[in-house]
Amino acid sequence: MNVLFITDPLAGLQADVDATIGLMTATQDLGLDVWYCEPEELSVADGNLHVRAHRLQLRPRCSTGGHHRWIVDPTWFDELGIEVLDIQAFDLVHLRIDPPVDERYLHTTYLLDLAEDAGTRVINRPEGIRAMHEKLIALRFPDLCPPTYVGADLASLRDFVATVGTAVVKPVDGFAGLDVWLVGNDHSAISLLESATRGGRRQVIAQQYLPAVEHGNKRLFLLDAEIVGAVLRRPCADDFRIGPPIAPADIDDADRAIVAALRPHLLRHGIALAGLDVIGGRLIEVNVTCPGGMHKTDALLGTELSHAMVHRLAESTRQLEGVLG
Repeated sequence: MNVLFITDPLAGLQADVDATIGLMTATQDLGLDVWYCEPEELSVADGNLHVRAHRLQLRPRCSTGGHHRWIVDPTWFDELGIEVLDIQAFDLVHLRIDPPVDERYLHTTYLLDLAEDAGTRVINRPEGIRAMHEKLIALRFPDLCPPTYVGADLASLRDFVATVGTAVVKPVDGFAGLDVWLVGNDHSAISLLESATRGGRRQVIAQQYLPAVEHGNKRLFLLDAEIVGAVLRRPCADDFRIGPPIAPADIDDADRAIVAALRPHLLRHGIALAGLDVIGGRLIEVNVTCPGGMHKTDALLGTELSHAMVHRLAESTRQLEGVLG
């Protein structure tokens, strides 16, 4: 089985923590061939999608034991060759470009629609990524989320902060904790909101700050809309934003209720891999563009989330090919 990973440049990935590298390693460990390309290496001729693909051999890695990073060689892979192949040469394609979902990302999803038309499975489905905005999809379930306001109007945002007391404010198209603000109901609020919205020209999401975050932000790992693992992350000592995983997390009834509500949407849109962020039983985000955290969790806790995900995806892809074949 040939598996293609469409990613950002490998030189920019942190091989000791990056979830994409964990999935690649698990793919290789299962005896499957690992290929890689960047979005710019996709092309279409006569209606057929082609890829300039690099075949990879990943070097061994080992756990540090009790830490979220792996021990890896500075040169963590070897390139075995480059071929221009029809997308049908691949049984499974992982779309693993880091957000935001900008023009580059969107254009890649439109090209990958042709991959699905050709019978190649794409994880996650391009249509699903376009349909399920990571930060806004949660708004369809207001009963599961903390009080939330989305907009750019400064007066309305100021009123919201006054109502909830303290709010976490982040851009609608934000990612990786960038441009996230903690705004309190005080004299600095309007200045911070002006900066967050760029003077009322950028849409932001404002959510009530949940003190329960001190006990942990829970990341739920979902595979085919089922929970396969969970880990706790806490704010760093000198930063209110969430840090790396620190401990296993128990799965409770609130988590199950959130997943049950999301399940029909995830399955309908072909979101096989997802990461839910939950604080105090409240849904914060639904990560679908490049769900991460598995590789870190496996290193920290000795779990095999990456391997479990790759194994099930490979088996279900084989079964699907058998039905279609």
